[in-house]
Amino acid sequence: MTMLATLIMTAALVTTTPLLAQTSNDPFPSSIPATEGVIRVNFVEFASIPDVDGEPARMMRLVDEPGTSRIFVNDMRGPIYAVSYDGRTVTQYVDIDDPQWEVGVQARSRETGFQSFAFHPQFGQPGTEGYGKFYTWTDSRNTDPEPDFTPNGGGDTHDTVLLEWTAGNPLGTSYDGRPPRELLRIQQPYGNHNGGQIGFNPLPLPSEADFGLLYVSIADGGSGGDPDNQAQDLASAFGKLFRIDPLGSNSANGQYGIPADNPFAGNGNAATLSEIYAYGVRNAQRFAWDRVNGNMFLADIGQNIVEKVTLVTAGANLGWNDWEGSFRFISRSEVSLVNPRGDPNVTYPVVEYGQLDPLLQSQSAAAGIQVYRGEAIPQLANLVLFADQPSGEIFYFQADDLPNGGQDAIRRVLLNDAGQVKTLLQLIQEKNAEQGRSPASRADLRFGPGPGDQVFLLNKYDGIVRLLVP
Repeated sequence: MTMLATLIMTAALVTTTPLLAQTSNDPFPSSIPATEGVIRVNFVEFASIPDVDGEPARMMRLVDEPGTSRIFVNDMRGPIYAVSYDGRTVTQYVDIDDPQWEVGVQARSRETGFQSFAFHPQFGQPGTEGYGKFYTWTDSRNTDPEPDFTPNGGGDTHDTVLLEWTAGNPLGTSYDGRPPRELLRIQQPYGNHNGGQIGFNPLPLPSEADFGLLYVSIADGGSGGDPDNQAQDLASAFGKLFRIDPLGSNSANGQYGIPADNPFAGNGNAATLSEIYAYGVRNAQRFAWDRVNGNMFLADIGQNIVEKVTLVTAGANLGWNDWEGSFRFISRSEVSLVNPRGDPNVTYPVVEYGQLDPLLQSQSAAAGIQVYRGEAIPQLANLVLFADQPSGEIFYFQADDLPNGGQDAIRRVLLNDAGQVKTLLQLIQEKNAEQGRSPASRADLRFGPGPGDQVFLLNKYDGIVRLLVP
């Protein structure tokens, strides 16, 4: 071999060998501890939500409505059920897929359906603007109306629609109002990653700026890897957290309002959507506020590698699809280990974990979040609880000592069942046996915050709403 050839080969090894070690499909050097720091919590079976066509309720969201002293739970196929505070009475409040409403809920796959709902904070207060009003966020097979927001690419699989409903008597057993009013409509390019949660900040007083403003989570449009580069595009609705006034009218379509203090409102750039509160979101199905300090946390489902929870502030860029968690996104199978958390303009997670962690199933997904500031369950005091959706694992970290990324701070919450500790998935499988059903392979766990800091656990496979108790 000539001297020149030797030098070329040596140079190639120097430049390529380190690069192989600088990417990974599992960037976390240690696993979430299986036993260290485990908190054990009791639970009860609080309520049973009816089957639909012989299949368990696909529960997605639980909302406390204090004005009428009821809890409401939805099924992704269309029904909303009213549940008494003692869990003994469950009645159907409305089925938004009833043909009379002409909504046309698209619920053919696991990721499509009636995604979320929220009650205006004045729902039960006569004489107020929000009296009797609640909102639904649903995938719809009715794509005839012109969408307000269209994708950068992809197809036209269905629409996701935000609707306002107005009850004549909010205390009524069932909905007695007119057909819903459409606020906004989004054309979906793919069948996955649709709408996420909608919700009102429960903390502000009526005189404060954030009162009555609706937060709307919109996923990146689907497929995988955000192929149309929408999450970082401030002219696109996809991959965003919107903040709107549902009772206002200064939007482009005149059907809702845009708060003047939104981070991109009035910035002089006509190509920037003024509805945006935060961006760089992939598929955020849950957000929650800390009632002690006002912190807003968002759980965002990752691609194939990193799941995360982020502290969100106005104008925050959560990084996707330049970043997956604290790491540069390369592809569905790898992230870069070079210069993690290296962009000062990105808001990185407070905690994150790897999909390959041995506690989890494949395709894990962070899809639950609740800050516990109650006193009834002392071992949960001052913790941020979050959930891994398919595995049924519940995790926590400290609300008053927020971590700075990684999974070192993450610990488990397990459920006491007659002296044995179990995950929610194990409880579901045992309930399935009692029901004469095949055991579920996943939990699809979500949290539901109830009155007085109650923590409810929802799933899609046994119809049981469970409540954590002292």
